[in-house]
Amino acid sequence: MGRQRQVMQARRPANAIIISVLRVKATVIHVLGGAPIAAFPHVSFSAFTLFSTLNPFSIMKKEMNVWAMTVIACWFWAPTPTIAQQDSTTTLREVVVTATKFSKPVSETGKVVAIIDEEQIERSRGKDLAQLLNEQAGLVVNGATSNPGKDKSVFLRGASGKHTLILIDGVPVNDPSGIDGAFDIRLISLDQVERIEILKGSQSVLYGTDAMAGVINIITKKRGSKPATVSGLAGYGSFNTLRLNAAVNGSTQKLEYQVDYSRLSSDGLSEAKDTTGTFDKDGMAQQALQASFGVNLNRQLKIRPYLRYTEFDGGYDMGAFTDDPDANYTATSISPGLQADWQMEHTRVSAMYTYNRTQRDYTDMFGSYAYDGRFHHAEVFLVDNPTDWFQLLTGVTWQQFAMQTQGGETPSFTIFNPYVSLFVRNRGGFSAEAGGRLVNHSQFGYAAVYSINPSYLVNNKLKFFANLSSAFKTPVLNQLYGPFGANPDLKPEKAKTVEAGIHYLPGADFPELRATWFSRTIRDAIVYTTAYENRDELNDRGVELEAFYRTGRITVQAQYQYVTGKEITPVETRNNPLYRRPRHMGGAGVVYQVTGNWLVSVHAKSFGKRNDIYFDFNTFTSKEVVLDPYTLVDVYSEYRLMQSRVKVFVDVRNVLNQVYAEVYGYSTQQLNVTMGVSVRY
Repeated sequence: MGRQRQVMQARRPANAIIISVLRVKATVIHVLGGAPIAAFPHVSFSAFTLFSTLNPFSIMKKEMNVWAMTVIACWFWAPTPTIAQQDSTTTLREVVVTATKFSKPVSETGKVVAIIDEEQIERSRGKDLAQLLNEQAGLVVNGATSNPGKDKSVFLRGASGKHTLILIDGVPVNDPSGIDGAFDIRLISLDQVERIEILKGSQSVLYGTDAMAGVINIITKKRGSKPATVSGLAGYGSFNTLRLNAAVNGSTQKLEYQVDYSRLSSDGLSEAKDTTGTFDKDGMAQQALQASFGVNLNRQLKIRPYLRYTEFDGGYDMGAFTDDPDANYTATSISPGLQADWQMEHTRVSAMYTYNRTQRDYTDMFGSYAYDGRFHHAEVFLVDNPTDWFQLLTGVTWQQFAMQTQGGETPSFTIFNPYVSLFVRNRGGFSAEAGGRLVNHSQFGYAAVYSINPSYLVNNKLKFFANLSSAFKTPVLNQLYGPFGANPDLKPEKAKTVEAGIHYLPGADFPELRATWFSRTIRDAIVYTTAYENRDELNDRGVELEAFYRTGRITVQAQYQYVTGKEITPVETRNNPLYRRPRHMGGAGVVYQVTGNWLVSVHAKSFGKRNDIYFDFNTFTSKEVVLDPYTLVDVYSEYRLMQSRVKVFVDVRNVLNQVYAEVYGYSTQQLNVTMGVSVRY
C-alpha cells in the first residue's frame, strides 16, 4: 500500500498531471492496510487517506454459523503449531519482560501478554515471521499468505499497522522515511528469533510513540549454554523456496556470543491476480546477519554490543489484476547498538543506544525513487526494589527521526521522554501498576500519557484485571515535510484504552481460560484528503477469548476474537468499514507428541468477511468489495535423530487448498509444502 504512494512521489511532471485528474475522479478512501491497492498512490489507500477507521462490517448469520462450526471442529481435531505459545501465554506464573521492562510474573501484572516461545518458533521452520504472527489471537498480518515477497501490515486488535510498535530486544525500530512509520517486518528473519512477546493495549507510558494498539517485542538469539554450539538449517519447498541458516553461539564466565546468518529466497508467484495467464512471477530474496557479544566486566556490570544487517530484494505489481514485469523493490537495514546493565543488591540500571538506518528503492514503469530513513534511540532506566511488595521504574528516552529527501533536504524532529511507574506486588492477591510519561516533542511541545493497571489474584487460580491507559502517535516526516500533502501543523494522534478481563488457571484437570474486553478511542486521527489533516475520531471495541489444555502427550488450544467500532468524521458517522480485517476471527488446534522423537501438530484459523477498496484501471475510480471468509489449516511434523541433535521436518500449509484473497485482486498461496533438516552440535 504505502510503497506505491512512495514510488509515485518520484514521478515526473507529466505523471503528476495524470494523477491530478485521477484525484478528481477517484474517491479517496482510507484503508488501514499494507498492500498496494492502486497504481497511483494519490488515489491508493494508504494509512492516512480519507476514511480512517478501525470499525468492522456486518456479518450474515449464515457466516456466523459456518465460522462457529469450523472452530468447534478444530477444537476437537486440529493439532497446531501455536501450542507452545498458548502454553506460555496463559500461564500466570510465566515470567515476562515486555510488560514492565523487567522480569515479572504474569500473575503480578494486569496487562494482557501473549508469548511465542522458542519451542513454537522451532515448530515454525517452514514459515516466516509474518505467517507466525498471523496465527496468534487478535492478530492479522495482511499479506502473510500472499506472494512471499509481498509487503505485510500488522493489524493488532483491529488497529492500523502504524498503531503497533515493533521492538527488537526491547528497543523500538522505526523507518522515519516510511509513509506511516511502521517498520517493514520483512526485514526481520525468523531464523534469528528466540522468543516473541505480544503486549496488547496502549503502552505509550513505557514505550512512547506508536504503541496505541500494543507492542510486539522480538527477542533475538544471543547465547548458548556451552562454550561453543554450531547449528544450521536447510529447507526447500513450493515456489522454489530455499531457506538456509547457520549460527555459532556460546558462553563462558566472562563472555557470551551469537553470530547468525540466514537466507530466504523464492521464485514466488505473480503478486497481482493473474487473469490472463501471462503475468510474471514476483520473486524475493532476503539475507540477514546478526552478531551480538555479551561481556561480563564484573559481577555487577555487563555490556552487549550488537549489529544487525538485512537485505531484501523483491518484485511487485502495480495494482489489483495489474502486472508490471519490471517493478522491483530493494531495501537494506543496518542497526548497530549497545546495551549495558549494572546490577546492585536492590537496584538495576540499564542503558541502551541503537541506530537504525533503512534505505529503500522502488523501480517500475513510472520511474524510480529512493528513501533513506534514520532513527536514533537512547534510553536509561532504573528498577528499584526497596521492599518485597513495592517496585519503582523510572527512566528517560531520547529519539531522533530523520530522513533524506530526493532534493537533498534532511528534515528531522526529536522526542525527549521522562517516565515513571510504580508497582505493588501481590499484597494479599492484589497487584497494581500506575505510571506516566511526559513527552517533549521538538515540534509539537509538551504532552502527557498515563497508565493504571490493577489486578487481583484469587486462590492463585483466578485473576481479575483492568487497564486504563492513554497513548500517542506522532505524525511522520513524510506527513510533515514530504513532497505531497505535507502539513507541518499536524498534531499527534491521541488514544485512550480501557480493558477488563478474567484469567483462570485451575491446574491440570481443567482448561485454562482468558477472556478480555477492550475499548479504544483515537482522536485527531490523521487522514489524507487533498493534504494530511487531523480530522477523524475512531471508536473501537472487542472481545478476545483464549483456552488452553494439556493432558499427557496432547496439548489443545482455541481462540476467538470479535472487534467492531465506528468512525466519526466532520460529515458523517460510519459503522463497521474495517478494511481487510474481519469482525470475527478464531482458531484452534492440537500438538501431539506421538513418541519421544516424533511430533505432529495441526493448526486452523478462520477469518470472517472483510471489506476492501481497490482502484479500477478501466474506470479510474475506487470501488468497494467484500472478500469471502476462509479457513487455513496447516500441518507440521518433525522427527528427532541423534539425541535431538538432528530434526527432520515437513510443514504443509493450506492443506484444504483454499482459494481466497487477503487483498482484492492479489494472489494468495494455495497448498504448499516446505521440507528440511536442522542440525545442532
